[in-house]
Order: sequence, then C-alpha cells, then structure tokens
Amino acid sequence: MPFPAHRPRRLRTSEAIRSLVRETRLAPSQLILPLFVCPGEGVRREIGSMPGNYQLSIDQLVRECEEARSLGIGGVILFGLPESKDEMATGAYAEDGIVQRAVRAIKSGVRDLVVVTDVCNCEYTSHGHCGKVVDGDVDNDATLEWLAASAVSHARAGADVVAPSDMMDGRVGAIRAALDRHGFQKTIILSYAAKYASGFYGPFREAAESAPQFGDRRSYQMDPANAREALKEIALDIEEGADIIMVKPALPYLDIIRRARERFDVPLAAYQVSGEFSMIVAAARNGWIDHDRIVLETLTAIRRAGADFILTYFAKTAARLL
Repeated sequence: MPFPAHRPRRLRTSEAIRSLVRETRLAPSQLILPLFVCPGEGVRREIGSMPGNYQLSIDQLVRECEEARSLGIGGVILFGLPESKDEMATGAYAEDGIVQRAVRAIKSGVRDLVVVTDVCNCEYTSHGHCGKVVDGDVDNDATLEWLAASAVSHARAGADVVAPSDMMDGRVGAIRAALDRHGFQKTIILSYAAKYASGFYGPFREAAESAPQFGDRRSYQMDPANAREALKEIALDIEEGADIIMVKPALPYLDIIRRARERFDVPLAAYQVSGEFSMIVAAARNGWIDHDRIVLETLTAIRRAGADFILTYFAKTAARLL
C-alpha cells in the first residue's frame, strides 16, 4: 500500500514552521507576578522554600514593579505581611495597612501596571485562619464584613482589581455591593472561585507567614476530589458579580480549567502556586529537568487548558525567555 497522504511531521520540520502553526500562544502580558510586601525599608528577604522570591519592603516592591513593567508582564498581585496581627484581622482593612500603602506607592511611581490585591485575612489574623473564628470555626457571615472593608480600602488606595481568596460563601456579592456603595463601580473583582484545599500551598505559607495555628482550611476551601462543585462555585460567583474567575492550583486541576473554559464565557485565570514553583526549581537544581523548558511547557499547558492569564512566580523568568 502507498504511504498515507497525511504526514503531520511536515508541520514540525523547523522552528519557523512550528511557530507558524502553533495553536497556543504565550506572552508576558498574560502573566501576573505575585509579590509579598513587608514593613521596613531596604528589605529584600529571600523566601527559603521559593528561591528567587522575596519579602519586600515598599521601596523594594516599587523597584520590582518597575522591572515587571519593563518586561511587559501583565500585572502584579500583592500579599501583605503586617506589622502586627490580631484576632480581628484589623491590618487587612486599615487605611494605612501594608497593602494599602504599597498600592499607593506603586500607583504613584509605576504607570500602566495592573495592580491586583489579594483580599483575605489569613496573613492578618493571629490564628492564621481566613476569617472570624467563633467556637473553633470560621464564621462565614461575620467574615464578609471584613472582606468587604478590605476590598474598599484597597480600591480607595488605587487597586485596579481586588481578588477575594477566602472561599467564604457570598463574599463576591458582599464585596460588589460595598464597592458600588462607596463609588468604586469600576473596580474589577477577580474571584478565586474554585480554590482547592491543596497540599501545594506549603511554600506560600512560609512566604506570607500565614499558616493556621490550629486545624486546617478544609471547611471552607474545596475538596480536591470534586469537579462539579467547582462549576457550581464559579457559577455562583459570576451570579454575584465576579468579573473574572480563577482556578487554584493550576497544574493539578487542568481538567477544572478546561471545564470552566467550556462552560463560562468570562475571563478565566489560573494560579500556578508556590508548591508547583518550588518543585520545578528543586528538580532543576538537582539536574533532573531542564528548568527553562519546563517553565514554558507548564505555562503553555495551563494556557492550552483554557486560562486567559496565569498568576505565576515564574512571570519574570518566562517573560525573559519569551
């Protein structure tokens, strides 16, 4: 029999041809760089489990944002380490809180960079949980007041996007109502809509100093075994007013990203979290994998699954490679 007429390898013969027919595109503008801001001046403290990432004082944070902008990165998301913590998470919604001051500094010094703020309480509570603890559990409805106050304070400071990550029921609606009531109708809500109770968050908890002091977060973050529930969570957040939805983590939940992309016609983000980052870096340092190749391959996989943009600690590395 003659050889089949179709030879897919014809379209792989050179990088120029491969680039011409490439289905999934990756660009620096599709990446968001997570940053950790802390008190002090001149502070650039490397995070042990996340090499190349730092706790940064505001002056150093502004420099990092300038570099991100120069690389064409789409934006940054800020996580705050307050001067002190308490049971009421007051640092999360204080007008002079660490994130609020950081946003004002970025907006006054770095033009045209999208600034996203994480809206949660775990970095600010003395117990490390994401809301008000009553009788050993996080009180959902009481926590909504804290989240709404935090989002308004971030918007007042100049944040373009507020991103609730707590997984309380009804928080998107509460935040949207508070933003609108205070005149911030243009502030975007990026909801951590499907955030799983994942083992991949370990290095982040070192970075943000936010490990819970008792128990865990499985009563409010999602069970990793559930997929239909994720679609329900996403649908509820969109109904409550979310402008953008997110799946977190990314690589272990590519199926959720794909299902969300197929079902919902809104912008979709994915978070390549700290554990994903640290595993790649550790394996590369041991010579087991090609670091740069794996960085681009994993980010491309997340885009291929359906994410419009990606929050990733590899944002600067990927931007330089691209």
